[in-house]
Amino acid sequence: MLVSLAAKCLAGLAFGLRKKFGMYAGDVVPTILDKFKEKKLVVVQSLQEAINAVFLTTTLQNLSEDILAVMDNKNPSIKQQASLFLTRSISLSTPSTLPKSLLKPLCAALLKQVNDPAPEVRDAAFKALGAAMKVAGEKAVNPFLADIDKLKVDKVRCVHTYTQLKSEVYIPLSQIHLNSDVGVAKKGKPGAEGGAGAKSKKPAETKEIVETELSVEVCDELAAAVLPASCVKMLDSSNWKERLASMEEFYQVAEQIDISEMPCQALVRMLAKKPGWKETNFQVMQLKLQVVAVVAQRGRFSKTSASVVLDALVEKMGDVKCGGKAKDALTAIGEACSLSWIAEQVVSLAFTQKNPKNQAETLNWLANAMKEFGFTGINVKAFINHVKTALGASNPAIRAAAISLLGVMYLYMGASLRMFFEDEKAALLAQIDAEFEKMQGQTPPAPTRGSTKRTGGQEEGEEAKEEGGAGDIMDLLPRTDISDKITEDMVSKVGDKNWKIRKEGLNEVAAVLSEAKFIKPSVGDLPITLKGRLSDSNKILVQQTLSIMQQMATAMGPALKQHVKTLGIPVITVLGDIKNTVRAAAMATLNSWVEQTGMKEWLEGEELSEELKRENPFLRQEVLGWLAVHLPTMRSVPSDLMLCVPPLFGCLEDRNVDVRKRAQDVLPVFMMHLGFDKMNKATGKLKPASKDQVVAMLDKARALIPAKSAGPAKAAPTKPVSSVHPAKALAAAGKKPLGKGKEEEDKSCPIFTMVPNGKDIRVKDEKSLKTLKWNFGSPRDEYVEQLKVQMAPCVAKWLQEELFHHDFQHHIKAINSMIECLEEEHEATVACLDLVLKWYTLRFFDTNTSVLMKALEYLKLLFLSLSKHNYHLSEQEANSFIPYLVLKVGESKDVVRKDVRAIMGMLCKVYPASRMFPFLMEGTKSKNSKQRAECLEELGCLIGFYGMSVCQPTAAKSLKEIAVHIGDRDTSVRNTALNTVVTVYNVCGEQVYKLIGNVGFTQIRLNALVQSQQAEPSHVCPVGEFYLDLDLLEQLESDQTSVVLPDLVQHKLGDLLDPVIIPEPKLRPVPTHFDELHAGPSSTINLVISQVASGDINTSMQALAQIDEVLRQESMAEVMVGHTDQFLIATSLQLRLAHSTHMADTRLPREEIFKLYSCAIGNMLTLFGVAQLAKEASMGVLKDLVQGLVTVLLDPRIEESQDGQQLIRSVNMLLRRLFKASDQTNILSALLVLLQDSLLSSTVSPKFSELIMKCLWRMIKFLPDTISSLTLDKILLDVHNFMKIFPKDRLRQLKTDMPHHTLKILLHTLCRLEGPTILDHLSLIEDKSESELEAHLKRVVNLFTEVLGEIFKKISSKENSKEGVSKLWEFKQRHPEVDLASHLKKLPQTFQTFVEQSLNTLCTERGDKARTPSPTTGTHKRVGIEDIAPHHRCTHASQHHLF
Repeated sequence: MLVSLAAKCLAGLAFGLRKKFGMYAGDVVPTILDKFKEKKLVVVQSLQEAINAVFLTTTLQNLSEDILAVMDNKNPSIKQQASLFLTRSISLSTPSTLPKSLLKPLCAALLKQVNDPAPEVRDAAFKALGAAMKVAGEKAVNPFLADIDKLKVDKVRCVHTYTQLKSEVYIPLSQIHLNSDVGVAKKGKPGAEGGAGAKSKKPAETKEIVETELSVEVCDELAAAVLPASCVKMLDSSNWKERLASMEEFYQVAEQIDISEMPCQALVRMLAKKPGWKETNFQVMQLKLQVVAVVAQRGRFSKTSASVVLDALVEKMGDVKCGGKAKDALTAIGEACSLSWIAEQVVSLAFTQKNPKNQAETLNWLANAMKEFGFTGINVKAFINHVKTALGASNPAIRAAAISLLGVMYLYMGASLRMFFEDEKAALLAQIDAEFEKMQGQTPPAPTRGSTKRTGGQEEGEEAKEEGGAGDIMDLLPRTDISDKITEDMVSKVGDKNWKIRKEGLNEVAAVLSEAKFIKPSVGDLPITLKGRLSDSNKILVQQTLSIMQQMATAMGPALKQHVKTLGIPVITVLGDIKNTVRAAAMATLNSWVEQTGMKEWLEGEELSEELKRENPFLRQEVLGWLAVHLPTMRSVPSDLMLCVPPLFGCLEDRNVDVRKRAQDVLPVFMMHLGFDKMNKATGKLKPASKDQVVAMLDKARALIPAKSAGPAKAAPTKPVSSVHPAKALAAAGKKPLGKGKEEEDKSCPIFTMVPNGKDIRVKDEKSLKTLKWNFGSPRDEYVEQLKVQMAPCVAKWLQEELFHHDFQHHIKAINSMIECLEEEHEATVACLDLVLKWYTLRFFDTNTSVLMKALEYLKLLFLSLSKHNYHLSEQEANSFIPYLVLKVGESKDVVRKDVRAIMGMLCKVYPASRMFPFLMEGTKSKNSKQRAECLEELGCLIGFYGMSVCQPTAAKSLKEIAVHIGDRDTSVRNTALNTVVTVYNVCGEQVYKLIGNVGFTQIRLNALVQSQQAEPSHVCPVGEFYLDLDLLEQLESDQTSVVLPDLVQHKLGDLLDPVIIPEPKLRPVPTHFDELHAGPSSTINLVISQVASGDINTSMQALAQIDEVLRQESMAEVMVGHTDQFLIATSLQLRLAHSTHMADTRLPREEIFKLYSCAIGNMLTLFGVAQLAKEASMGVLKDLVQGLVTVLLDPRIEESQDGQQLIRSVNMLLRRLFKASDQTNILSALLVLLQDSLLSSTVSPKFSELIMKCLWRMIKFLPDTISSLTLDKILLDVHNFMKIFPKDRLRQLKTDMPHHTLKILLHTLCRLEGPTILDHLSLIEDKSESELEAHLKRVVNLFTEVLGEIFKKISSKENSKEGVSKLWEFKQRHPEVDLASHLKKLPQTFQTFVEQSLNTLCTERGDKARTPSPTTGTHKRVGIEDIAPHHRCTHASQHHLF
């Protein structure tokens, strides 16, 4: 009894004296440890309370020797209690208080006890090691576990997972935290959940519940006392219905039992009885989870009880049916045990799970729980480590959940959170920044759960939020001591006489800070060294020093306070610099320091008043403006602020009007803190004349005193003082709003101010690199900040606020104001036009369409006004605006592009078109196809309007770059490039070919001429049109040897085109010997083919007639070799021209157009009748040709015409011949690509896709005959690409299943014809393993193998051998390509002979049938495509008589 009382006395003394008791800890701890040999439970409990209380007054380092001394004691109780005390002590430690030097001897002693014969000693040692692993980390403890076996290591890790702040029957730790002034408890570190409560105005009413870990037997007894016998009996029943009934009874008991009698730990342990958490019936499992939630909500639920079920709950988080109940249970446990504790346990367990869904759902639950419970006590550092692990996960759901969790944490922690993730990859960091941007402007929701809600009182909740984990974010950052890196050599460099060496030294300092990121306040001689550079004669070095100081503020955090007097006050001196940019940098530095230190340190002492005494107008303006912003945010100020009053009175009478204005604005703020009487009394030292004026100003300011800030003093926002009107700052600080008349008076002033030579100074500063050049991919903060500083003296204060407000509505208001004042303030607008244009470039990067449209509206009015006043843009204005305008020409919205093009047209009136040309040329290099097309079109307009002189740097170089885009993958870009070349052709004629040179595109000449002639009336022959110059040919004949020139055969298309009569060529016949002509046969053919695509119908028909006559002569047809693609391109273009232009022209007679169609189709029929020429047609050309022909079939104007049916029959005949004569690989690939494009396009008619599929069916029908000529590798690559764009799931989402069916038929036919060897033709596919195609082909091939296996199984059976042979013969007839030898070898020799004889006999008996054409053997008849797949025939497609 005496020992127990003595222990309680010691505990009381330790609680009362706190840290002062620490000096006696070394005297009492050895005695307490020795007394643990007592076996009475009451004595042991008292000793535990005493040693726990003593530990909180000292450190583990101080007690380690006494603990190690008893670890070898022979008494197992002493060893056990020493280990348990270590467990509790380590759990309350941090990695910094548990260094390796201390961890090593403790682990060595504990490892000896791991092998102790007493089980309680071993268990206690495992718990201590687990606690050490939890606090110090596995990396620190694992080296000490190298000498023990794996089972024991696993046990340590298992204990580590469940380690928590608990002990076997000892004083509640929450009580210790609430009644002791211990640093670790205050900061809300792991295991100190009561820390936030310790700082609250009222102690938390709820205390942490602590209970021992009960044995299974005790739990069974306690549970049996409250649960019905039937319930306990059926818990482990094999019948799920009985288990369900048992759980329903269990749930009722948990809901109805008295709270004081509820054995929480026993009940939740009963839930783990077999099958326990491996329960397969979701209804039973849901009830189990509900029971956990009810027990946690109603009972005295401890962390010991929570540890029993946490692992199971986390495992169920990703379950579709039970996940919601698991989350509810976790939330209930969080309310019982605090979110800060359970969250850390749950996240640790989640990342031991293999199921990624469990991890993702755990993070999602945690994000929601933070909003419900608040952020108080959260162990931020531990969470950030887990979040980093999640961000590195391969599963996208985990990464997305982690980013969402970061967004919630951002609500509480602010921008400081980003510092932890600056080392992440750029792409991931961009996603994090995007999530943070979503949360900007939002405030954390008020807690609805947990202790914050239960204790009540909004004030306490806010206090907890401010002083919880988020408030101590800077304390969590691992900081580096860089004092040893600030070497004497570096310091000497920074102070060197040579400015280049000084700059080099500053660069080294910046590199040290960048590398360390977060630093300790001990930085050696760096403050004194940097102070010297603030007065450097080289202003660039001054700005660099200020930049380093901003970097230093971010890196050092709140500890920066100790350097305010040494290094901070000199920054105020820099505010008097004559250069605006230097002052802006100094103000930014000052704000960044105040953000970390607060204002108190800056106001203490005489330093600030001494600075105000300097008669420097710039310094006084900036300092007074700075004070006007920051003083209203303070609840109290140091008494030394009174020292600033005399200099303030001096500023009221300063010669500079801006200084006087700033001083008057700041008077109410001073009076808010000092009072009117004090300030009025201070006027007694002034001269009588001055006193009267100052007292009058004080009386006036007395009415404007703002209310004091109710909240704690916070750092001021980092924004330049010059951009914030002091009156606005007063209103924001809580003063009553200014009168309406005052506000209207401010806005009635001019919005722009003319600064003498302001624009010239800005240009000069940019050229000398004193300011950033306006050149970026996306605007960074430094550009925005620079623009804000530059605009401050040029625009009204209220407009400045609107222009740089974060809300887009304010931007719209600002633009409206500028529109209203555009004409009235034209001269002032021009004076700051460079800044205005820069601000509008920032709006080009906004995503809000309303702002963008309003900005474009202003720009149109602006350039119209500039044009009226004959103003011309300077190079600096153009370079900072036009490149960003060009970016917007590629906007997806038509209305935006239209306005941008209009502005470009206006720009040419205020800026030379030749200077505009290079910007547009640069725009053609964009990845955005719309931007490329629009820029090319604008280039064509410039050339057409201003001539070739506009092309810069040279016409040849520019046109070559334009011509490259004719081969662009995007159709609109290709067409626009062709139109631009046409425009050049119209301007300079034949010279265009010399300018472009040999770019490798035959289409340039061809298409350019086509489109150039579309603008001409059909009855007028355009200038420069190609034709056969017969006079020249006669002259050539007379100059050379005699050449016999026979007449060409007259062109006849036969019955197919009857009654259409092709006009006879009115030109003289073409000579037979083309090679003797001056230009050569190839060039002559080129000239004639180019006329095929002419916009004039007669010219085109005459050219077609000449080509037809050449094709019909076998001896002359060879001349067309190498020109097939060129001719087919020209003909396809003519078909497209007829469809889109001629048919729409009501002035042209339909008969002429149908003659043109007939001539073109007749020529192609003749061409595809020549095998050599037909095989030349490439895949791309065939694709365009088929597309044009199918478009003709679908044209309702043709079908309604009298001659339409005959034309449709002609097209069908041409398609049949094309499919038969052309290269089978090329045409099949063309059809596959055409089907793919038609399905992707939203503008293509469904009828078009159906006709293309009918063409594919026809090709599939004749595959048995053509399979040998196919390049299967190419075909399968096209199919692979098709399936990549249209996976099986996407195909099934289409309105019709025809594409899926078509593809399936094609692949099955190829597999049937090629057999297993089809898998050898996948060589062109890069990643076969991820291809759906390979998997599909394997399934089909395996199907054949299975069929043969069944057949040979029957052959091997005596009863079914004849039936098997019959089926084998039938299979062989259907699939002659399949090799049966490998299967026959598996049979005995006698069976092989039997099978061969039986097959020969069947061949003899069924010979006649075998010769009969079969639809499966490849023999075919002439049929239309609609005959191939009759079950897919569409009534609306059959009317086109396809084939």
